[in-house]
Formats: sequence, C-alpha cells, structure tokens
Amino acid sequence: MPNPDDHLPDADLAPLHRITLREIRLPLVEPFVISSGREDERRILLLTLRDADGVEAWSECVAMATPNYSPETIDSCWQMIRQHVAPRVLGKELASPQAVHAALQPAFRGHWMAKAAVEMGCWGLAAERQGVSLAGLLGGTRERIEVGISLGIQPSSDHLCRKVEGALEAGYRKVKIKIRPGRDLDDLRQACRVAGSGSHLMADANSAYSLSDIPHLRQFDDLGLMMIEQPLAWDDLRQHGELQRQLITPICLDESITDVAKAADMVALGSGRIINIKPGRVGGLSSSLEIHDLCRRLDVAVWCGGMLESGIGRAYNVALASLPGFTLPGDVSPSARYWSQDIVTPEWTMDDTGHVQVPFDRPGIGVEVDVERIEQLTVRSEVLDVASQ
Repeated sequence: MPNPDDHLPDADLAPLHRITLREIRLPLVEPFVISSGREDERRILLLTLRDADGVEAWSECVAMATPNYSPETIDSCWQMIRQHVAPRVLGKELASPQAVHAALQPAFRGHWMAKAAVEMGCWGLAAERQGVSLAGLLGGTRERIEVGISLGIQPSSDHLCRKVEGALEAGYRKVKIKIRPGRDLDDLRQACRVAGSGSHLMADANSAYSLSDIPHLRQFDDLGLMMIEQPLAWDDLRQHGELQRQLITPICLDESITDVAKAADMVALGSGRIINIKPGRVGGLSSSLEIHDLCRRLDVAVWCGGMLESGIGRAYNVALASLPGFTLPGDVSPSARYWSQDIVTPEWTMDDTGHVQVPFDRPGIGVEVDVERIEQLTVRSEVLDVASQ
C-alpha cells in the first residue's frame, strides 16, 4: 500500500489549542434535487482550528442536514467532533495530518465526515505553517483542473435540456445529470441529442435502483455516457459487480467507497471502473491520497466530487483535484453556480475553457475567509479548547 507520508515528508504541526464550530445557513441560488431529497438552503458546519503557536485554518464538514446521502448529518457531526474527535486531538503531540488521521481510527468506527472536518483542517494548518499552498503540500501538479457541473433533477426534460445546453455553452467539461426511476432514460436521451456526439455526459442515480432494474439499466448502454454513478445501494459492492458485468457503461462508485480498503475491494470484485473521491466522505485528505495512489497504481480513473460546499470546502477539493491521478473533470463548479455570494474572496471562478485555476501561488487553502459575512450568517457556535477536555 502506498505510504501517504510520501506526499508530505516534512509536515509539522504544533498541538491543536482550539476548535471553533459554527453553523451557517447559506441559501442556494436554485433548489438542488436528487433521487433521495431536495436542498433549498445549505446548513453548513464550519471549523476554525487554532494551534498552540496561534496559527489558524478554516475547514468545512460536508454532512447534510438529513441522512439521505450518508448516515451522518450536520448535527451528528457536531456531537461527534465535540465528544470524540476533539478529545483525541486537542493538546496532543501529533506531528502531521497523517498522524491526526491515525489518531482518529482506533476504536472509532465510521463517522468519516466528522473526522474529515478536523483532519482536513490540520492539512490547512500545515500549509499555513509552512507558507505553502495546500495543493503543493498534497503533491498537486496541475495548475488548472477541468470543471464539471452537477445538474439536479429538473421539473421537466425541456428544463434539463436548457440546463445542459447552458452548461456546455459556459464551457463545462462534463455534465452530470441526476436521475431516478421515471426520470432517467427519456431525460438522458433528450439531453444526449441536445449535447451532440462527443459531449461528456454522465448519470448519477444516488442508489435509486436495484438488480431487478438490470433490463432497464442495460438500455443506458445505447447512450454512450461517460459513466453511471452509484446506481445500487449506498453501501454495496457485490451487487454493483454483478451489474457491471452486464453493462458496457462504466459504473462509478461514490457512497460505497469510504476508505482505501473499500476501493481495493471494488477493484477485486469488479464493482466499477471509476471512483468519485470526496475527501469528506472518506475521512479526509490522508485517506483520499491513499485511494488516489492505489487507483494510479491499478489504472483506475478517479475524479473529485462535490457536496454543495461553500468556498472553504471547495478550496480543499480544488487542491486535491490538482493531483496527477485526477484525470476526469471534477464537480468543482465556481461559487456562482450555487451561491449569490460566497464566504471567501476571491470567489471560485471558471474560465471559458472550463478550467479552474489552482492557487499554487497563495499559502494555505488559497482563498481569504470572509469572517464578517460568516458572523452574519452564523446561527450557533461552540468553542472546544484544551481546557475543556
């Protein structure tokens, strides 16, 4: 197994002194609908980590308000960070972000998003302490990354086609279309006709199907899609393997991959050919690096997904997606795709060729956090420090 420390030979961390939790409410510019739910306003858990030397970094927990995507929610993560994550890291001598990741594993099952929120913040701290970009610290090599867009289930096929046309005209390099039974083949066929041959379209089912749908799903092979993402159960590997053997279209796994062991199992079982790496879903950046390295060695394509993050969470995704193994466009859309005003400056933007610039020239996460705006949006907060443990 590749050693994630190879990415960070000289990372140093001072003991964490304080973790501040904040919940903000950020309205989406338009509702985002998937097979298992709808988001109109994003409840976001933000963290500020401060070490014993006074260095600070911001991070974001990607958990949703309800357990429709993951068993975790913003409320469960808040509790887990307070009760189980913070006591393992505050005031401890943990020399690197990988050591933070390791400290959160023994006798602590699951809760990947709660763990990731703190572990990723420690990567941000390490970059700040060294005065280097987070992307550089992770081993990123690409100065620009291709941007994909994720389109929620639309009111009608006509609405979807207009969205697809607009996305391609804007320069997006991949268009992901959310689907569910009854809103799949007809929508996709029309979208493919509008997009034309050679366009990079994919479908995302968010676990909306079962093996009884195989005859239906085999019709997707006629569409020439890049992939179909997570068609079956959110925690399944075996049945996806059975389905993949009957499909030409590559299956991409998202929810099923929570660590490098699950990624290795996917390959061994033939459960899919592509992995969507979301650092918040897999427990943080250390785990993401392990999955990335494994997939490079086994020639498995990976890309970086999104969780409707603010500009803070987006910064971590952009840094990760700059690694050489991320060969497919990621869901790292610009700020304006989701928010009328983001909470970072500069806001994330995409050029007319469908690329986002990786901020290798700026230390830390590469953007400034708009603390005043965050304070205006904050609905609750809590300070966890060494004295409280």
